[in-house]
Amino acid sequence: MAQSLTHGEMSLPADWRDLFALTKPRVMSLVVFTALCGLLVAPGSVHPVLAFSSILAIALGAGASGALNQWYEATIDAKMKRTANRPLPAGRLDRQTALQFGVGLAAFSVFLMLFAANWQAAVLLTVSILFYVFIYTMWLKPRTPQNIVIGGAAGAFPPLIGWVAATGSVAPLPIALFLLIFLWTPPHFWALALFVRSDYAAAGIPMMPVVAGERATRRQILLYAVVMAAAAIAPWPLGYTGALYGWTATILSALFVLLSAQVGLRSAGADDRMQPEKRLFAFSIAYLFILFGAVVADHWLPL
Repeated sequence: MAQSLTHGEMSLPADWRDLFALTKPRVMSLVVFTALCGLLVAPGSVHPVLAFSSILAIALGAGASGALNQWYEATIDAKMKRTANRPLPAGRLDRQTALQFGVGLAAFSVFLMLFAANWQAAVLLTVSILFYVFIYTMWLKPRTPQNIVIGGAAGAFPPLIGWVAATGSVAPLPIALFLLIFLWTPPHFWALALFVRSDYAAAGIPMMPVVAGERATRRQILLYAVVMAAAAIAPWPLGYTGALYGWTATILSALFVLLSAQVGLRSAGADDRMQPEKRLFAFSIAYLFILFGAVVADHWLPL
């Protein structure tokens, strides 16, 4: 299946770690966590084996999306320092292997969801995979600086899928969680894009800082942070969550907006180390993990 290709003077044989790297495990960890939170706060109860199988299906679907993304973007990844050592551009895997692995993993994840949960969750999982691969990766990302804005929907599906896997239906709370991730995605990724702008420019990817410039990107980060903060807090006054989540969302969102303001209201000078941007990017990841953890804690330990 996998081929041993040369990279420079070294032979780099592919192994399971290269296939695992195709799944983008860091991204998958956030997907799995938000999906699990969606399942845990859903009403009713799910057999532990079926719950585990449903979350596994979502993880495999996310991994399949990552593999197909890397298959399609192998040439682009080779032009970027941040991604040049991935299995395909580094020559440890061939593209055909990545394609077969991604398609097989996607099909298995959908069938597993169908048998472990219900057809509604299987359909949502299918839509999320197809959206990420065809709408975001193939269509939006190489064509428009709004790629992250629209493409953010792909990463927002997991809590909704988790809820539907448990209930077979949709409700306001998982929609609110979907909206939260959707609005969180632009400031999260644009903070990254600001300090790896040269990578995206070299690869010809029209990310916001490359096309619209840093100043416009910084304003957009701050704008989205404010709107996201409102969406994050909204479930509390609307009665979908309790005070534990509400106060957590209020405090963390205020910090998010503060860090976004530090990014949005500054201009980077020559040889700028982009510390505020890196700080916002790191905090944004912790923000989502803690906030979703608070949703679960609020459900099981209401104040």
